[in-house]
Amino acid sequence: MDYKELKDFIKAVAKSGVDEVDLKTDDIKLSIKVKSNPNLGKHTETIIQQVPVHSPLTTGTIMQQPIQQNLQTQIQVPTENTSNNSNTEDNSNYITIKSPMVGTFYRKPSPDKDTFVNVGDNVNENTVVCIIEAMKLFNEIESEVSGKIVKILVDDASPVEFEQDLFLIDPS
Repeated sequence: MDYKELKDFIKAVAKSGVDEVDLKTDDIKLSIKVKSNPNLGKHTETIIQQVPVHSPLTTGTIMQQPIQQNLQTQIQVPTENTSNNSNTEDNSNYITIKSPMVGTFYRKPSPDKDTFVNVGDNVNENTVVCIIEAMKLFNEIESEVSGKIVKILVDDASPVEFEQDLFLIDPS
């Protein structure tokens, strides 16, 4: 029933003098009650209740849980450590390989294969150092410099953000 048909139906009920009409179809349940007020003469008040027969599921509780989980996994609490200050000074002569995208970091091409690189391995330009999976696509990440892998900064199969540090390389 479209808006125009509904409007005409309500007008017809109001003019007919009927006090109450219930209409049920596959799609809607419509209840119209007309109350006349004797103090105001011919004034009538029409109350319309429209209730869907098949109520959809509420998505509020379904959407709430993943949002809370995402927030919990993305919040990182910085810890104060005096040794971090010395590490950042030591890392200044290293080159950092950063993540070019958001996704999941993998050190191996597949679960049954060996890792691409380990700490102490020498890499050249265009050497594949890891894979980042984004939207079911596995993207090989290559080293942009030659050098020795000093540190792997991300755990295998963990989420990474854009521009997040992945590896430290000693170019000497």
